[in-house]
Amino acid sequence: MRKQWLVTGLSSILAFSILMPTVNADKLSELEQEKQEIEQKQNDLNKGINNKANEISKNQSALEKIMEEIQSLDKQIQETTSKVAVVEGEIEQTTAEIKDLKDSIAKLKKKIDERTELLKERARAIQMSGGSVDYIDVLLGAEDFVDFIDRFSAVNTLIEADREIMRTQEEDKELLANQKAQVETKLAKQEERRAELEKLRNELNGQKAEQDGLAKDLKAEQQRLAAEKSDLEQQRSEALDVSADLEKQITKEQERLAEVARKAEEERKRKLAQERKAAAEQAAKKKAQAQKVQAQKAQEQKAEKSAESVESSSKSTESAVLASEPEAQATPAVSSGSPFIRPTTGRVTSNFGWRDIGDGPEFTSGMDIANGVGTAITAAADGYVSHAGVMGGLGNAVVITHSVNGQTFTTVYGHMSALNVSEGQKVTQGQRIGGMGSTGRSTGSHLHFEIHIGIWNGSSSNAVDPRNYIGS
Repeated sequence: MRKQWLVTGLSSILAFSILMPTVNADKLSELEQEKQEIEQKQNDLNKGINNKANEISKNQSALEKIMEEIQSLDKQIQETTSKVAVVEGEIEQTTAEIKDLKDSIAKLKKKIDERTELLKERARAIQMSGGSVDYIDVLLGAEDFVDFIDRFSAVNTLIEADREIMRTQEEDKELLANQKAQVETKLAKQEERRAELEKLRNELNGQKAEQDGLAKDLKAEQQRLAAEKSDLEQQRSEALDVSADLEKQITKEQERLAEVARKAEEERKRKLAQERKAAAEQAAKKKAQAQKVQAQKAQEQKAEKSAESVESSSKSTESAVLASEPEAQATPAVSSGSPFIRPTTGRVTSNFGWRDIGDGPEFTSGMDIANGVGTAITAAADGYVSHAGVMGGLGNAVVITHSVNGQTFTTVYGHMSALNVSEGQKVTQGQRIGGMGSTGRSTGSHLHFEIHIGIWNGSSSNAVDPRNYIGS
């Protein structure tokens, strides 16, 4: 849509190519203004893209930092898992040891139970014999001393055996109790450690899940920023395309305006040549007329010898003819109610008409007023500035359009050193519009001033003598 508008705008410019140079300049100014707006938009888009790139870079750094934390947590989890595995191995080993101890306990309990039954049998025997065993009776029942010694040894052996059985029984019970207590204590501690490690692993897993969620959010943000950056880059690309299109249109318009100016200059030169030719023909006619007058004068002088009346008549005729020539060349008197004023102060060095400044006879469509560089130049009448800038051989020039009693006039001010007004500006009579200078085709500091009846067309076809409108 934007490109269609630009193409339509350019077509409109081309359609109105026959308008004044000031209108063309306005159209060119509009295109340049449009280009400046596009360039400003490009600058804003570039700034937005840079900001998005910085945000993406910052998020990328944060994402990398979080990933490092996740990797660190993974390492801790691996270490914790290894510790858990070691603990589980120790527990398994302890369980095996407990099993072995339980087997040993079972065997010891069996021995203890057997000893208990033996002791119970001995207790029943003692009970059946009267409640006790009298070892003295056994000793006294010996048949001889040797038998006594044998009986004594046997009694001691029995007593010692009973004591050994009881001691062994107590030692085995104590051993079993101690081993069982140690195994149970060790198993309880291992279970506690395993529970602690399991809890730590659960916490680490929770942290990892949290970090994974954060990383997911950051990645989503990264994708969003990347999408926004891509959109800005697309807009910038479109703006560059529009800018390139505008640049082509501006170049084309400048070339067209240059062609218009070239044709206008050719037309000016053509008309100037026609005016020079007409002036030369007029001068030739005047010269022929003068020669004719001279010949007639000679005839009249010759006729003086023959008749006084004829001489007097000839002199009268001669005076009338001679008087008629300067009367045709005289300029009209300046009206006291003229709306124009003299635009600057100084010495008039050239007036409207033919002159020769070193390059042969040429026609000047205005008057030249010389003074120092920077001398104030003012508007000759109220009006609007239709041009302010460089204009061919006139150098820095200002063109003002006036409306006087319904009649359009145009004043031209050339060779200025500085301009104090701009195109489209309204000026009042006597308002400073610039300073005198020697820009363009000039031989010294002066103002070239022209007055045209109607709109200035770039030539002298509608130029008039300023002296007829502003006085001396």
